[in-house]
Amino acid sequence: MSTIAAEYERTDIGTIQIAPEVIEVIAGLATVEVDGVAGMSGGFAGGIVELLGRKNLSKGVKVEVGSREAAVDVNIIVEYGIRIPEIASEIQLNVKRSIEMMTGLHVVEVNVHIHDVHFKTPDKPEEEEIQHRVK
Repeated sequence: MSTIAAEYERTDIGTIQIAPEVIEVIAGLATVEVDGVAGMSGGFAGGIVELLGRKNLSKGVKVEVGSREAAVDVNIIVEYGIRIPEIASEIQLNVKRSIEMMTGLHVVEVNVHIHDVHFKTPDKPEEEEIQHRVK
């Protein structure tokens, strides 16, 4: 399976190949750039990678790459109060634009899957100073 458009594969001094993992990272970064995305949902495997201390920039992203086209699925967690259709549309446009600009592949679809809603935890009020009976 080739991972870049045919007209770019062969140059005078060799070939150019882009690994699908690179496209996943591009899509992941383009997704988290959008305001209202609380995070990516990567499932169990993504959690293990984070526990081991490595940052997985392609967490929550799956790509299918052909010789000239790519299809992308992103799994996200949104901030509470954000209009989901608007954020999903913005993610689709940003991911498509980023991949096409950086790789030359034509992105045929970007599917956005909402897996959770993140609620901001209210700040804890300062604990009142405990007055002691004995001074």
